[in-house]
Amino acid sequence: MPALTPSIRRRLLQLKQLPSVWEGARLQMPLRHQPVEFHTDDHGSDCILWVDGSEGIVRAVEVVSPISGQEAVVRALLRAMEMPQNPGKPARPQKIVVNDRELQFFLRGVLQDMDIIVDYVPSLPLIDEFYRHFAATVESCSPQLSPQLIKQLNDQAFEIWHRAPWEYLSEERIIAVDLNAWDLETLYISIMGMLGIEYGILMYRSIDSLRQFRQAVMNIHEPTDEAQEAFLQQDCLFVTFDRDDSDDSVFLARLGTPEIDDIQPSFGSIHPLEGLRFNLQDDEANAMLVALSALNRFLKQHQRELTSSQFPELSNQYRIAVPANSNAKGSTVTVRISTMPALATELLTMMDDSGEANNEAEDINTGFPFIQDTLVPDEKITLLRVSPWEEVQLLRQQTSFYQEAPAVFPQVGNGLPIVILQISQPKGKALIQAIQTAGGLRGICFNPGFDPYAKQTYELGLLQLENGDLQLFAEFQDDNLEYRRVRKKWNQCCSATHGYCGLVIAKGITGVARGNPQLKDMMALMETRFIPVAELGLGTLEMHIEFDY
Repeated sequence: MPALTPSIRRRLLQLKQLPSVWEGARLQMPLRHQPVEFHTDDHGSDCILWVDGSEGIVRAVEVVSPISGQEAVVRALLRAMEMPQNPGKPARPQKIVVNDRELQFFLRGVLQDMDIIVDYVPSLPLIDEFYRHFAATVESCSPQLSPQLIKQLNDQAFEIWHRAPWEYLSEERIIAVDLNAWDLETLYISIMGMLGIEYGILMYRSIDSLRQFRQAVMNIHEPTDEAQEAFLQQDCLFVTFDRDDSDDSVFLARLGTPEIDDIQPSFGSIHPLEGLRFNLQDDEANAMLVALSALNRFLKQHQRELTSSQFPELSNQYRIAVPANSNAKGSTVTVRISTMPALATELLTMMDDSGEANNEAEDINTGFPFIQDTLVPDEKITLLRVSPWEEVQLLRQQTSFYQEAPAVFPQVGNGLPIVILQISQPKGKALIQAIQTAGGLRGICFNPGFDPYAKQTYELGLLQLENGDLQLFAEFQDDNLEYRRVRKKWNQCCSATHGYCGLVIAKGITGVARGNPQLKDMMALMETRFIPVAELGLGTLEMHIEFDY
């Protein structure tokens, strides 16, 4: 049975304990209450609820996969304590009651020495009442798409996944689809995934919304709050691809691209006045279906041209069949799909201007080069790996130095994505000390780089320290297909943890563990954020040779 780490226990014990009784339960959601992305899953999904019975308020609610273990209930409980929904305040309960014997025993084991009583009761009236109200609300508000339309949407989404346009199209290379149907004139498609964080298609309803979002991202200074606000200001339809992480493989170099059976498309909408919605109206679903169909045909016809370094000017017209229940005139619609090279140049210029401004500000503030390579020794082995959660728990307890993540993050999927720097033991101790002196590790980033002399593109692995310094720890050739597969897998796991990853410093570079350090070789674990390229705003870093006379 997994146990809370000493640091988590200390953190929870610092919370005020209320003389209250909380009800907790895990309930199966009926299939008709699932959002669109669950409709093809025969198992449906579960709803975890934690309710303060004394105050009559819901402290945490979460929808999870039915195959997730009891750990999901504990994660929801920790959020109910530390980050409750309004109007709840962070606190510990005096007592917890659940209606499942197995869950009661599990919670007793996890919460031992936490001064929380865990009891079993056969019925939870408050949760039952809330759940009935919740189910009735969802049923009355959620649109029900026809099975035919759902299947067509999934088929087109899987075809997009198979074509993987993010392998050669970056987010600023916008493709316009002229619909002139379903109250939409044009959808402006931005393809996510080249950075490997999240894979999907954004379909902006206006070009102004696209420009405003890109500008907002460039101006973000406080990532957590400002990024969320910028995200919710978008006006777009979307499809994202989520991976079912049921594989227990650890070393990423041995893993390939996920199979189609592991991928589940999610459909939805974002609007500044409505926010995020994980379901589609009929007209939205039909518009997305036609746009995806046109995009698939366009990618198939022009893949060779689109993979070139220059974004070409291309345009085609297609007739796309629509479902019988669509309100579009006729059984087909004619759409025009075109690339937008001028807009791509504009968006790139916007990013470069932001990067230059950030670089100038950093140079003024520090007086030192923005990127340094003085911290990590040259003699090292760099590995990308996913550490299973059981191993993470051991690392937290057994390494000589452990930096706890700045916030609670979900422990889902295969494990924690980590970067391992294997060096000698003396240099490892010096590296740990240097990071501590700088205030700790703020984040890990992979930024594009270019060597104009060798005409070679790279991804530069960067460590950002709490004092603001950026330290280079590795250079990866961008055209290395094995590395791209490893990075893609690593980033999928990072997405599952909501952007949290880790740095492990290991010894044994000259011993039998060279290239494959074991638990006993791990000297430090630092849990931290994965920093998106756009957040740093550096643009593509170009190598220059300096001569010292």
